[in-house]
Amino acid sequence: MVIDVIRPTSQMLTFVDILTQRAQQQPQRAAYTFLSFGEETDTSITYRELDQQVCSIAGELQRLGYEGKPVLLLYPSGLEYIAAFLACLYAGAIAVPVYPPHSARLLPRLQAIINDTRAIVALTTTKTQADIFRRFMHTPELQHLRWITTDHLTIPPGQHWKKPDFARNRLAFLQYTSGSTATPKGVMVSHENLLHNSRMINTQIGLHEQDQGVSWLPMFHDLGLIMGILQPLYAGYHTVLMSPTAFLQHPLRWLQAISDYKATVSCAPNFAYDLCVRRTTPTTRAQLDLSRWQVAINGAEPVHSETIKNFSLAFAPCGFHPDTFLPGYGLAEATLMVSGAKRRTGVTVKYADKTLLEQHHVMEVAPDDRNAQVLVGCGKVAPEQHVIAVHPEALTQCQPDTVGEIWIAGESVTQGYFGDRAATKDAFQAYLADTGEGPFLRTGDLGFMHAGEIFITGRLKDLIIIKGRNHYPQDIEYTVEQSSPLVRAGCTAAFSIGVEHEERLVVVAEIRLSPHGLTPGEIAQKIEEASKAIRRNIAETHELAVYQVKFVRIGEIPKTSSGKLQRRACRTRFLSGSLKEWNE
Repeated sequence: MVIDVIRPTSQMLTFVDILTQRAQQQPQRAAYTFLSFGEETDTSITYRELDQQVCSIAGELQRLGYEGKPVLLLYPSGLEYIAAFLACLYAGAIAVPVYPPHSARLLPRLQAIINDTRAIVALTTTKTQADIFRRFMHTPELQHLRWITTDHLTIPPGQHWKKPDFARNRLAFLQYTSGSTATPKGVMVSHENLLHNSRMINTQIGLHEQDQGVSWLPMFHDLGLIMGILQPLYAGYHTVLMSPTAFLQHPLRWLQAISDYKATVSCAPNFAYDLCVRRTTPTTRAQLDLSRWQVAINGAEPVHSETIKNFSLAFAPCGFHPDTFLPGYGLAEATLMVSGAKRRTGVTVKYADKTLLEQHHVMEVAPDDRNAQVLVGCGKVAPEQHVIAVHPEALTQCQPDTVGEIWIAGESVTQGYFGDRAATKDAFQAYLADTGEGPFLRTGDLGFMHAGEIFITGRLKDLIIIKGRNHYPQDIEYTVEQSSPLVRAGCTAAFSIGVEHEERLVVVAEIRLSPHGLTPGEIAQKIEEASKAIRRNIAETHELAVYQVKFVRIGEIPKTSSGKLQRRACRTRFLSGSLKEWNE
């Protein structure tokens, strides 16, 4: 089959231009397919169908006067969300993706976003609106919204829609972050940011129309939105989508879709690859064919070399090649990608002296050195980005192979935080103290540059300093997870607290332990064994004494909406005594 290649050009200023052209020149080609796994019928949509849906929604937004205004998108993962997001771009509105709250715990985030944006309209589906009203009908912020259910719109495509005049820096959407504080910040992403970062991803990795994608990532999160939805549209390849819940319930579904659809591109955080190894067996893997997979992006959280090795070994019989792994680095404040590698170039691994690394110096050692710390490279910096490591206090550029805060400049760096000038100035308007060079984006991530590649070592605010030595919490957490099968992967938080004028290490871990069939004595023994193993392994690996190990219920450790650990929030709950023990 011959495929007409459509490459985005410099004349295309927005994704409006890209979808419009694809709908005109490839109207019958499938853009996206959503797998529902029996809940509903699997659905696909062509470029023409997508363009028609988008035009209908966009025309309604323009008719009601929402051009240039924030529009909340409250959708579960699905094709309806994609149409609504693109409709905001078509209408010149500002899309605000937010996952619909399904519990009271998630409601404050939505309330904070509504108050921050002062949004007065929300797009959703009929079912989702009914679910939200049933749970939270008395919430003032929700009562004051105008609700538009896009699955029941009957407006003919193009009846009201008129393409807006797009300025290069016009806002496309707000990507709300959620770190360890309760108040999310809206990253202002322009149409220019989106197009620049998409072009950079496309060129850096080498994506094209002959690719095939699969994604289960949350669509309201930057990685799921830009890599899972917008990059396929930019490059012109078909993508198969599923919900995050579908993956988490049965991780094999992700790999089966990659196998069934002969996917070449898929990405996930590090924990997902670990989960696939843990939750599959040689028998279930035997049905998979992963030989077509060429780009397995590993990003959004620290990348572990052991994960890459274990996954590669487990799925080698399925045709998976280790060079398929492509670690990357990015953040919402830089739209998404900062660094990455070409497909099939392999993973860069460095072995550094752990003691010197704790002092922010990088010295390579042999892999079998007892003091070796394994570091995984996050790919080369794209030529259009300027990335440096900076001493976070002196604000001067670090010498080569010295750990500092990662600073970024380039057209993918976004405009700042919506309505927060102080936070924007702190993060987006940094200058080197000695040369005055800038402005740069301060990422808050610690790392170093080597031969043009970024190595991330941790978060500046999460750094644990005990007796003058720096410890990265993710390294300690990984040790904890490897210490006992009771500990849930990706559900451990390490931090320090002050005890008698000294910093002491605390470990909080969610555990999976059913009391059924066990006597109280047997349960106590299992807990004691896990605690001893954790203390012993941390002492041996990190030369640290653990002040307290606390085992908690599943779901007790605070996380962001995208699944990242909130260590400072966990520390606050630990100190207040509000963390619930696993057996409470």
